[in-house]
Amino acid sequence: MLHSFFQWLIDTVSALGYPGLVVLMAIESSVLPLPSELVMPPAGYLAAKGQMDPVLAVLAGTLGSVLGALVNYGLSVWLGEPFVRRFGRYVLISPASLDRAEQFFLRHGEISTLLGRLVPVVRHLISIPAGMARMRLPRFVGFTALGAGVWCAVLVYIGWLIGQHEAALGEAAQQAFTTQAHSWVVYRVLPAVGVILAGYVAWYRWRLRAKR
Repeated sequence: MLHSFFQWLIDTVSALGYPGLVVLMAIESSVLPLPSELVMPPAGYLAAKGQMDPVLAVLAGTLGSVLGALVNYGLSVWLGEPFVRRFGRYVLISPASLDRAEQFFLRHGEISTLLGRLVPVVRHLISIPAGMARMRLPRFVGFTALGAGVWCAVLVYIGWLIGQHEAALGEAAQQAFTTQAHSWVVYRVLPAVGVILAGYVAWYRWRLRAKR
C-alpha cells in the first residue's frame, strides 16, 4: 500500500514537471499547507532515474515556497492580525499554530524566516508574523529563499537516495532504507546545516549590535 502510494506520487510529480513543483510548493508554503515531504522526494527519485534535473527541481521547489510565503506575507500586511485570527481557522490556521509562529518570530527576529523553513508547523506560518512586523520585503524574500532551498535540497536528496538504491532493495528493504536515509539526514546532514545556520545567525546578530 505504501509502495503504491509513493508510486502514485512519483507519477503525479513526473506528469506535472517543474511547473507542478512550483505550484505544489507554493500551496505548501501558503495558507493551504500541503506537506513538502510528499512533493520533493518524488522529484529526487525521478532525478536518480534521469527523468529530472535535481538542481532544477530544488530551484522550482524554492521558487514555489517563496511565492506561497509571499501570499501569507501579503495577507498579513494588507489584512492585519485580527482578520487572520478571525478567519484563519477556515484555511486550517489554528490559533495555537499561529501563536507558535509568532513566538518563534519574536524570539529569533527576522532570521526566523530562514530558520522557520526547517521547523514543522512553523514552516508555512512564519511569513504571517513577518508581514505583521512589516519586515522589509527584500530581506524577507532572501531569508525565505535560503531556508526553503536548504529544505528542498534535503528532501530531493532523500528521494535521490531511494531511487539510487531501489534496484538492490525489495519492498521491505526499501522501507528500511527510507528510514535509514532519513536517520542519516537527521543525524548528519541537518546537524551540518544547523552549524552553518548557527554561524550565520551569530554573524547576523553581531552585525546588528555593531550597527546599534
